[in-house]
Amino acid sequence: MRAITCETIAVTVERLCIEAATILPPALGILLECAAESEASPAAISALEDMVENFKQAAERAVPICEETGAVIVFADIGQDVHIIGGLFEATVNEGIRRACGRGFLGKSIVEYPLRHKDAGDCIPCALHVRLVSGDKLTLHVSLKGFVGENVSVMQIFSPKDTMEAIEDFIVETVSRARADICPPVFLGVGLGGTVAQCAMIAERALLRNADTRNADAFYAQMERRVLEKINKLGIGPMNLGGIYTAIAVNIETYPTHMSGGLPCVVNISGHATRHARFVL
Repeated sequence: MRAITCETIAVTVERLCIEAATILPPALGILLECAAESEASPAAISALEDMVENFKQAAERAVPICEETGAVIVFADIGQDVHIIGGLFEATVNEGIRRACGRGFLGKSIVEYPLRHKDAGDCIPCALHVRLVSGDKLTLHVSLKGFVGENVSVMQIFSPKDTMEAIEDFIVETVSRARADICPPVFLGVGLGGTVAQCAMIAERALLRNADTRNADAFYAQMERRVLEKINKLGIGPMNLGGIYTAIAVNIETYPTHMSGGLPCVVNISGHATRHARFVL
């Protein structure tokens, strides 16, 4: 049994929030730089160059990459041999986020009651997802999810008789319909299978995988490449200015589902500023 104090967790969450807000994941940054070098449209090139300069300046000056600092999502993989001492885990995670918010790295954009829109005056509570794993480590992965992409993310239930082409077309059509409400080039997390809840979860987790890393299963890796190619043929382009790069990456994750039921598919859309940071305690 290994003990980890709540204060250690709070400090780590605060640091990860700041890192996620100010430093774009390296793989995504490299893909945006490559896109700027290979884009064809002058307007699209200018937009991509501005994005690259923006994320470089954010890291150098330690300021948020985007004014929409998003909602905080925390994924915690807790080893079964970890003993958390000094308080409650969920309250501790939110305390770390609250500290980052107090330092100006997160916006106070949470409302307490969705329908009545009572302003909470803070950036907590976060969306916390806990998974028990083997070992004595605690892995914390903080994601800042902008709601421009969240608001156009969708789910559809396919039947076992539906073709792969139909599912791919649904993913592409989702981006096409959202063109006026997103900040291309987008990054897609796609969930396939499981229950509705599981499918939404794996789509969210898919955005945590490096943008330049394909699914370990060659079957789904090829599907990722095909969908990306189809999306980039839409011609929406960076910041809706036309061009090659409407999407920068498509990450697909799957989960076993019931043989006689439907096939959930969730498309989770994130703008080019897909921000997250990870640390193992």
